[in-house]
Amino acid sequence: MDIVLGLQWGDEGKGKFIDLISENYDITARFNGGANAGHSIERNGKRITLKMIPSGIFMKEVQNVIGTGTVLDPVSFKKEILNLHTFEPAIQPEKNIIISLKAHLVLPTYKLLDIFMEESSDYTTIGTTRNGIAQAYSNKILRQNLRVGDMFLPDFQSRVQHILKRDYKMLEDKGMVALPALEPVIEEFFDAIDFLKKFNCTETEIYLNNALSDGKKILAEGSQATMLDIDHGTYPYVTSSSATAAGACSGLGISPKKMGDIYGIAKAYCTRVGNGAFPTEILDEFGDELRMKGNEFGSNTGRPRRIGWLDIPALKYAVMINGVTQLVLTKADVLSGLKSVAVCTHYELEDGTIETVSGALPHHAKPVLKWMAGWKADFSSIKNRSELPEELTDFLIYLETELEIPVSYLSIGPGRDQILKMK
Repeated sequence: MDIVLGLQWGDEGKGKFIDLISENYDITARFNGGANAGHSIERNGKRITLKMIPSGIFMKEVQNVIGTGTVLDPVSFKKEILNLHTFEPAIQPEKNIIISLKAHLVLPTYKLLDIFMEESSDYTTIGTTRNGIAQAYSNKILRQNLRVGDMFLPDFQSRVQHILKRDYKMLEDKGMVALPALEPVIEEFFDAIDFLKKFNCTETEIYLNNALSDGKKILAEGSQATMLDIDHGTYPYVTSSSATAAGACSGLGISPKKMGDIYGIAKAYCTRVGNGAFPTEILDEFGDELRMKGNEFGSNTGRPRRIGWLDIPALKYAVMINGVTQLVLTKADVLSGLKSVAVCTHYELEDGTIETVSGALPHHAKPVLKWMAGWKADFSSIKNRSELPEELTDFLIYLETELEIPVSYLSIGPGRDQILKMK
């Protein structure tokens, strides 16, 4: 099993890369997250954002698994499938999407609870996508949630209604305004459940391990990114699941002994959506210009992304805990035309320096920037690595030296085929 995951704060371009290489695999499998993720894929001049659906969906012979470590919103899933049919009518997702019976469900009130907590002064404002993901994972840990397999039980409807009515009463008691009527919410949810039952729901752990035993190749797809990991990210401004390579094993039920290549995706600069530490953030007009040039707006929410210089200490940390074997670098084309580009080499503290940081970086740490010569090129015409500007080649060599892993792929534009295989 090979793994693709983000090394920064998300939005690194995982969907594009998975779409590119998934033809080399028999199965692509999502192992964490829910509809809060957004993997953008461009095909035939059109762009689609996949949230729950694995990014190998456009490969006819590839099976796509939504694993046990995910949380599935039936209403959002139905909308996404219908949108997929509109985007590419020839696709038959009912035949090549397999869903874990143990994946947890996102109930309609979870989104309302997300909104309430984000807007209430009684709670820490995290800057979530308000998709109910944290509520689903928290109820999972509390052992109070429902799973995909539960929808086949005779008392499923009554159990759902009990939870929804309980949540509504709590929100009403707390004075939440603009609370939608309950009955239409219930009707929409059960309609989506009937739609979900059309798909193959099974013990995906057994399916995946049998596939490996039969010699089939699996590509595990992570959502969000390492610095948003619930344990290893910049807590509390993180996602609610494990976004690391270890999370792929637990989220899919596959032994670590069966891991192969681990592809880490990173931008040539950093971006982040939502609140939380971002030491290399660029707060002047140049940051705004780079945001527009790179189209740095959340693929799922449309929110403007915060922009910063590449953080080498954080990247070393992400490479370390994931055991990354190959680096995929994106957005180098966005930096083209700059006289110089910067990377953060280390952080200064009053009592010394830090060269490898975790998600618990002290707030008073000062990033130290190294400036390197910028590059200029028409990236649309580059066909192989020998045509890259010398300055960009030097930049890539610097990253390989610092991170001690090869830059195996370089994205040179937003198009599906605009990526160079470097090794």
